[in-house]
Amino acid sequence: MEWLLNLTMEIFIAKSSGFCFGVKRAINMADSCARETRGEIYTLGPIIHNPQVVKRLEESSGVHAKKSIGEVERGTVIIRSHGARLDELNKAKDKGLNIVDATCPFVKKAQDLVSRLSAEGYTVIVAGEKDHPEVKGLVSYGSAGIRVADCAEALADMPRTKKIGVIAQTTLPIEKLEDVVSACLVKASELKVFNTICNATSIRQKESAELARKVDVMVVVGGRNSANTRRLAEICRSIREKTHHIEVASEIDPAWFEGAQTVGVTSGASTPDWVIDEAVGKIRAISGKAGH
Repeated sequence: MEWLLNLTMEIFIAKSSGFCFGVKRAINMADSCARETRGEIYTLGPIIHNPQVVKRLEESSGVHAKKSIGEVERGTVIIRSHGARLDELNKAKDKGLNIVDATCPFVKKAQDLVSRLSAEGYTVIVAGEKDHPEVKGLVSYGSAGIRVADCAEALADMPRTKKIGVIAQTTLPIEKLEDVVSACLVKASELKVFNTICNATSIRQKESAELARKVDVMVVVGGRNSANTRRLAEICRSIREKTHHIEVASEIDPAWFEGAQTVGVTSGASTPDWVIDEAVGKIRAISGKAGH
């Protein structure tokens, strides 16, 4: 754990803050594509769940996000880190678009498992958030009857079946996967479970929880459209009531730190270092003023 000593407050920064492997890989692929590819370049949806990064990529490299393949007629399309629905990929191929697949390898593994389990005759359960783009992509690789559940209650109406296969959204808290699996245990004669939760997600959540127990105030930095960042904020808030989720430094309120001696800073997997640095700089400035 890194720490910075200021005049009146110590600022502790979670070791795993910043981009995760899959996000860093996607951004690097997009930057390389922009340098080496001629013509129009698009991403299928925001390449990562961070508005500041998406805006910077558009302004610096001319890479624009589109909601669907229907909006792209020519050029190059970059598949974002969350992956894409199988039908969207097929449409891109049919249009003859140049495809750069920046899907996180851990998401790709989960997609392959959904396809394999479906081919082997399993009723597939995706443990995750049904509206999350990664989960929508995972579902598209399964056969009819695939279901999404984020808790045991979501499977209450599912009839007993011979074979069930479970995979998880890569950023799902392990407790939710365990809850879904517990429901499947009484529904199937044969149960296969693949823990496809990214290890980096679990480590980041554990570090953030430990940090929240040690400080007076927690600041969670990351996009509000980022599921893993929102989850970090939930975890920290359950431990430290004075937890604040921000996207950018300008949202920080000096009143949050009144009487605080220690502040913890953590971030979602799609938050770039420069956004974190700006937030820490703002807190340092507040601390300095308070010390005069």
